[in-house]
Amino acid sequence: MAHSACVQTPNGSRPPAGADPVSRRGALRLLAATAAAAGLPETAHAAGPGTGTDAATSTDTVPGAKTGTESGPATATGPGGSPAPPRVEALLARLTLTEKVSLLHGAPDPRPLGQAGHVPGVPRLGIPPLRLADGPAGVRVTARATALPAPVLLAAAFDPGLARRYGRVIGREGRALGQDVLLSPMVNLIRTPYAGRNFETFAEDPLLSADLVAAEIEGVQGEGLIATVKHFALNNQEQDRETIDVRVDERTLHEVYLRAFEAAVAAGTGAVMAAYNKVAGTHAGENADLLTGVLRERWGFDGLVMSDWSATHSTAPALAAGLDLEMPDGTHYGDPLVRAVTDGTVPEAHVDRAVRRVLTVMDRFGLLDPAPPARPARDAAAGAAVAREVAEAGATLLRNAHGTLPLAPGRRVAVIGPTGARPLVGGGGSAHVVPDRAARPLDAIGARAAEVTYALGEDVYGKPLPADALHPALDTGERHVPAGRTWTYDGTLTVPEDDEWTFVLHYSAEPTGRPEVRLGAENLFPLAPGYTEYFAGGLVTAAPDGLAVRRRTLRLTAGRHRLRITAPGGGSGQTFRLRRITGATRAADVAEAVRAARAADDVVLFAYEDATEGQDRTTLALPGNQDRLIEAVARANPRTTVVLNTSSAVTMPWLAATGAVLQMHYPGQEGAAATAAVLYGACDPGGRLTQTYPAADDRHPVAGDPLRYPGVAGTEEYGEGVHTGHRWYDARGVRPLFPFGHGLSYTSFVFTRLRARPVGDGGLDVSFTVRNTGRRDGVTVPQVYVGPSPDLTLDQPVRVLAGYRRLALRAGERRRVTVRVAARTLSSWDARRHAWVPGTGRRTVWLGASSGDLRLRTSAEAAGSA
Repeated sequence: MAHSACVQTPNGSRPPAGADPVSRRGALRLLAATAAAAGLPETAHAAGPGTGTDAATSTDTVPGAKTGTESGPATATGPGGSPAPPRVEALLARLTLTEKVSLLHGAPDPRPLGQAGHVPGVPRLGIPPLRLADGPAGVRVTARATALPAPVLLAAAFDPGLARRYGRVIGREGRALGQDVLLSPMVNLIRTPYAGRNFETFAEDPLLSADLVAAEIEGVQGEGLIATVKHFALNNQEQDRETIDVRVDERTLHEVYLRAFEAAVAAGTGAVMAAYNKVAGTHAGENADLLTGVLRERWGFDGLVMSDWSATHSTAPALAAGLDLEMPDGTHYGDPLVRAVTDGTVPEAHVDRAVRRVLTVMDRFGLLDPAPPARPARDAAAGAAVAREVAEAGATLLRNAHGTLPLAPGRRVAVIGPTGARPLVGGGGSAHVVPDRAARPLDAIGARAAEVTYALGEDVYGKPLPADALHPALDTGERHVPAGRTWTYDGTLTVPEDDEWTFVLHYSAEPTGRPEVRLGAENLFPLAPGYTEYFAGGLVTAAPDGLAVRRRTLRLTAGRHRLRITAPGGGSGQTFRLRRITGATRAADVAEAVRAARAADDVVLFAYEDATEGQDRTTLALPGNQDRLIEAVARANPRTTVVLNTSSAVTMPWLAATGAVLQMHYPGQEGAAATAAVLYGACDPGGRLTQTYPAADDRHPVAGDPLRYPGVAGTEEYGEGVHTGHRWYDARGVRPLFPFGHGLSYTSFVFTRLRARPVGDGGLDVSFTVRNTGRRDGVTVPQVYVGPSPDLTLDQPVRVLAGYRRLALRAGERRRVTVRVAARTLSSWDARRHAWVPGTGRRTVWLGASSGDLRLRTSAEAAGSA
């Protein structure tokens, strides 16, 4: 019997009708200019994303050299060198200096909706304000919006066409919710598996990232919302992100870390956000080599450049370097800029240049029209449909032993784990979205199973402190403090034996008013510095009833410990709870889960890792007691499927004991339905890993070298060079837990008749046949890899991803496929020439199901054209 693969449009599909025509013209203009400079035909990018192509690049600017524009006069041209629209020049001529400066920094919004930023307009001249919202996985405001799966799950589909539809959902909703600028997509590569925002980006691979970011931007801006690609550049970790000085060689910078940003510019992105970190000693937000030399002069970027939040560090240097907009306030671009122009420190021409860029982008999107484009209504049903499609398409089956999946209906299922009963919709920080709805996986599975039971397994929110352990007696289950009052407790906590305790505080107040809890002399829950306090996770920092949650883990010795609690009621009163998780409570939770597993035919165990902006992970292990929980449950019932709701790679010491492992990352508001559909075989798991999963904490590209990560004395060196991600594993011969591109299907596929031939633009056409040899419909993602050029003396990767194609085939179906490998993919950056050089000669070509499962091999002569 055939089963649905749950796949819609294949990759490489045409952009949807109604895509922003100005955006497309801008991209084509840039392509024509860069193609001419590089000696390529103007159709170099016509094959579209998903085939290993991206725009060619001119070679006239040397990164690291002065650009010649840092202090020169601004001309009356648009941001990319084309004439500025007459309307923009007319407005600029009428603006006062104070009004100009007001357009170059954020300010409080008189009508806030919880968005990230606001730039006041100039009502006198009909210039409207700009509202800026976060939105890597949906529009982040206080109103409800479609909570889409995390971008890393979108990327797992290997489908730029789906990325375009994902972008259209966000674009329409952003406009509908009163926003003008989307602070997304993020395209910093997954360099370290510890990075706290890996779930917000796409992949470890520059080609895949480039394809997906271009498609998503086309979708977002096709709905009239200005996209902002971020964070430019080398913001590949959260630890010390505001101070770390990243050092990378010129070749690695261009070949690896800038490729997706270049693709975003070619797609016409309206804005670029500068990163927090330093690059070669200079903050990214005032780095003229990046903001002017690479972005504008080399790539022809014609939009505005904004700072990350509070990441502007100067007035004159930042403005001269090419930073147009300071967010979220005017610390450097407000009154200090007015004074600097007035006293002659900053030429007013620099202000005019930045204002011209801001207004030109607004004009391009119709925001300066006498009758601006009407805002659409939200289409929640359409958004939910795309959210589910993405979650199903990106579902990645890592292991499936003994036919554990798909589950058969009519059997008894035990659901275990906290995210089985409380869905982990998305990550924390800038990615948080208020969803329209979010069903529980427990209910979605229960609708298909004959009988379903639930066990917590891993406690996230804690249990009340034992009443008999406190003197004087205290009920810590829940306490209400009236407004204007302060409640205090001063007593002792008696611990029966040496044990690890996690204290869990639930509270309703703002962070500055939360209860103070002291154990001995130590404050258990101090305020975290800066924005870190507010960049909380998507699961563990909010209780089911909405109270905020903070936790602290300590090793306590047996005996009495002084406990003091001070809880202010503030202006509106406060509710709080103090709870604990200990070795004893963990053991009881595991025992309950084991009993449920033994009584069931099948087990679906949901494991989580809760990531957020502002902090990196410290280990690849699952948090808490989950590794021990999975081991115990899998021993009790070998038909255990582990569903991973994690941001990035995790280690799996329990892998061999499980029946199946399904990676669902953060699956969005429709995650429960999508997870159940894949578990029961209504959909084939069509996702493939966009990052390599290391076997251990000491077996990945940045392991064991603190200078590579997290940095030493404020400096970090990307010493692995071009050997990033899966390339590093190939170069070192290190076997990962799961390779890049890995993912299983419920059916089987064979690849045959691999052929490769050169094409006129310097690329290769790689053709092959794919056949579904199983009895079910299914999805496969054949991947093309290419080896080094024999004609280049540069240190080259063993192989690079050169193209791919997502295919949905019926049972028994056969299809002939051709993937175009672009000349750029075959080229390398020569730091001596500061230019791309063609990778000529006979190149080895592999076809595989992952970087570690290469099934066919051939070769072809590359004529070469960078």
